Amino acid sequence: MSINLKRIHHVAYRCKDAKETVEFYQRVLDMDFVLAIAENEVPSTGAPDPYMHIFMDAGMGNVLAFFELPTQPDMDRDRNTPDWVQHIAFELESVEALLAAKAKIEAEGLDVIGPTNHGIFKSIYFFDPNGHRLELAVNTHTVEQMAELHKVAPDMLEEWSRTKKAPRHAAWLHEDK
Repeated sequence: MSINLKRIHHVAYRCKDAKETVEFYQRVLDMDFVLAIAENEVPSTGAPDPYMHIFMDAGMGNVLAFFELPTQPDMDRDRNTPDWVQHIAFELESVEALLAAKAKIEAEGLDVIGPTNHGIFKSIYFFDPNGHRLELAVNTHTVEQMAELHKVAPDMLEEWSRTKKAPRHAAWLHEDK
């Protein structure tokens, strides 16, 4: 029997302050606050660990969730991973929408990197109040580009696995920007 995944139900991260997090995502990214679940014990383990679990509507049935854990040590990030690696990326409909979002986010006083041209999409980057890196992206690819990337992906992975050096199969993505 195969597993037939429908979609991601939700993705959960930790937050420093649930109320501040909800207000940030409502104000900056226009997300709706869907629901909150709070318990004094973890349902899956029974461990005594009070938490507030909040759920934000990220559009198209996607849900971004956060846990505030007041009795745990202060949250931190993986110091062995560069801060640009782990991030949450949201898709926008157009380059114009991306530029408008950048202006809105900068008006909040946040530092924004980009737009960065990734060859098949353009994106901007900024951080939420919890230190999570966020990306807003707009696809700019053609069907042919995506087909070529799909075709070379297995060979790229094999070469990377052997050499740990970037294969050149898709170097065209970042050429002639």
